[in-house]
Amino acid sequence: MKAIMVVAFAASISTASFAQDYRYGLYLSPMISWFGTDVENVSNKGARAGFGASITAERHLTDNWYFTSGVGFSAVSGRLVNSSPSFFRFPDHTSTIPGGEPVVYRLQYLSIPVGAKIKTTETGYLVYFAEFGLDPKVAISRRVDIPSINVEGKRASGEIKSLNAGFHLMGGAEYSIDGNASLVLGIGFESNVFDTTRDYETNESDRSTQKMIRFIFGINF
Repeated sequence: MKAIMVVAFAASISTASFAQDYRYGLYLSPMISWFGTDVENVSNKGARAGFGASITAERHLTDNWYFTSGVGFSAVSGRLVNSSPSFFRFPDHTSTIPGGEPVVYRLQYLSIPVGAKIKTTETGYLVYFAEFGLDPKVAISRRVDIPSINVEGKRASGEIKSLNAGFHLMGGAEYSIDGNASLVLGIGFESNVFDTTRDYETNESDRSTQKMIRFIFGINF
């Protein structure tokens, strides 16, 4: 997994390095994540802490507008509870989950966000920005904890979709520190568009989408 991330990050940097007018960024993002659901029987039970990291590249387009892209990694989780008994399919067997018992999903995503950013004119050492964009992603780790049946950190590839996509909105400020370098502080919201979990004929169909709040700390150079 680490090798895949290193190769992807290196490819992103090497591709961008051929273009002019690019700036790069390194970001770390403590996160809060949870699920949104569309049926009464399946509900989110509490937000959970997560973590993200990304390498970005931005190119000036016109006036105060910029194109952004890069590669991101996020480790997120969420807790779902089905009020009725349900079946859970592991790679080697199927288990019955009693009604009202939580399933904790622990997911790791590799994403390639693409977006548009608008910035204010620099005032003193500060520039304010807002960004919106899309986030195609692949799940590189899909595991669950199910305390009621003594499961912890077990692979659950059959129950969690490997591909997804989302959108993000963020805003913040850059503080110039030296030449082209600046410190970045911001906050962002991200939501997957498609269902995170698979639906089988033996369980009620639902749409569970992962949602995240990011607290952004980084540097542009």
